[in-house]
Amino acid sequence: MAPAPAAVAAASPAALLRSSSPRSRRPQSRACSFRCAGPSARPSTLVSSSLLKSCCAGHPRIRQLYYGRPHCSQQQAEVAGSTVDDDGACELVSGSDLVICEGDDSVSAYLFKAVKNNNGTGILLLSDIFGFEDSATRDFAYRVACNGYNVLVPDLFRGNPWKLNVPFDGDSIQQWLAGHAPGRVSGDIDACTRWLVDEFKAAGLSKKLGVVGFCYGGGRLVETLARDADDNCFSAGVCFYGCPMDASLGDRIAAPVLFVCGDGDPYCSVEMVQELERRARGARAAVYAGRGHGFAHRPQSVEEDADAEHAFNAMRGWLHDHLLA
Repeated sequence: MAPAPAAVAAASPAALLRSSSPRSRRPQSRACSFRCAGPSARPSTLVSSSLLKSCCAGHPRIRQLYYGRPHCSQQQAEVAGSTVDDDGACELVSGSDLVICEGDDSVSAYLFKAVKNNNGTGILLLSDIFGFEDSATRDFAYRVACNGYNVLVPDLFRGNPWKLNVPFDGDSIQQWLAGHAPGRVSGDIDACTRWLVDEFKAAGLSKKLGVVGFCYGGGRLVETLARDADDNCFSAGVCFYGCPMDASLGDRIAAPVLFVCGDGDPYCSVEMVQELERRARGARAAVYAGRGHGFAHRPQSVEEDADAEHAFNAMRGWLHDHLLA
């Protein structure tokens, strides 16, 4: 087992964890609507990658995480003055397919909704390049919902995500990205933001919204919060190894952001994360020694799984402190 996560940034990941258990509108001119496409069962196979399966074989904790029900921390959740363990909470997350807006502006999305311990707070989760239907992304969103949140995962790529079995090289990825215009992607994110505002803030269910992003989605998170500086729709963000990111946008970000990355990540440099931490008000950086890209939601070893669990708990504490406390 690897040693406890070490930080090379100013703030250590361990400092972000809390001793206590963290469980427990401004509409634009364009009107948006949504329709329910019917409930969709959560995938029985949580991670389809053969690499993950092979490295997890024979280890009981990892086998439970990837082959059985979704793993949840053994901490307890506060529910209406009483407590319920995570296993009970995880059994009570509903899911449904949504279509937000109509016509050419329509955006497919999936909503994970806590049932028993719902705190009324909405979270926008922006996926990596493998899209909103990817099992690792949905598993992570499901775990967030286990903590009482309502997690909206939009299809940022309009049905054309990067395929897991396609070789990754610079020319191919640039060609693929060219088919996803930044303006169209940001427009879809803004439409989903307005939907969350209408569903949760304007309805009086929650006063705050949060946003979480991985990789490509982490880069879009930075842009989204910079655009949100005037509207203040979001009250907190968690960015996992965002790429690409523009550090100059940090000056415009008002919501507190937790930036998580590894010091061995070739796509998200420690220097970029530290610059954003310096520029963005209330930002913190948690840099995990020896970790590469995707470790928090796609751990590929027992050692990475331990840091992934640590990073998840850091995110959970951050969201609790800024959205619920």
